[in-house]
Amino acid sequence: MLRATSVVRRPAVKPERVADTLTLDHEARHRRRVALTGEGGLSFLLDLDKAVVLDDGDAVKLEDGRLVQIKAAPEKLVEVRTDNPLRLMKVAWHIGNRHVPAEITADAIYITHDHVLMEMVRGLGATATLVERPFRPERGAYHEHGPDCGHDHGHGDHAHGHDHAHHDHSHAGHGHSHEHGAACGCGHHHGGGDHHHGHEHEGGHKHDHGHAHRHG
Repeated sequence: MLRATSVVRRPAVKPERVADTLTLDHEARHRRRVALTGEGGLSFLLDLDKAVVLDDGDAVKLEDGRLVQIKAAPEKLVEVRTDNPLRLMKVAWHIGNRHVPAEITADAIYITHDHVLMEMVRGLGATATLVERPFRPERGAYHEHGPDCGHDHGHGDHAHGHDHAHHDHSHAGHGHSHEHGAACGCGHHHGGGDHHHGHEHEGGHKHDHGHAHRHG
């Protein structure tokens, strides 16, 4: 099977070298190694050094020099709009905090369909409308993280982003629990260690434990 081992970005694609075309959604355009078949029937193995994002109009170069041009397939997205640019920037910040891919235009943000995110942006005063269009999310830190982190991206990306969000919240709660238990003196049992400690000193708690504190 023919291999495609390099990517030619859209400005450098020569139409006369294009042997076939292939329409892919965002998930399928973020791959390193996969067998593909063009719309004209040309089969090849995409075999890149690392996973890259293929944009609409880019091409992959076959071993024989021919090109297969990539088109972005329309997919189900959420269009986020607000009544003023400042609010849209604030919504973009919150979306970015969830580590999900997003396409940003002058007057709207596009994200993959997710009912939890839809409710979040609506709660921030934005509208969230389902649309069908090609998805061209921003590059940068998200994509630099994606190819090298070892996770399956695209749909996996989406799940990974939510995992990060929940992971952060979990750490926050965990830290609060430790801080609260270590020094608050509220008398509650904070974890197994605190519970046993209280019993160890139970016999002399009224006098001895207090005496120890005065010496300390």
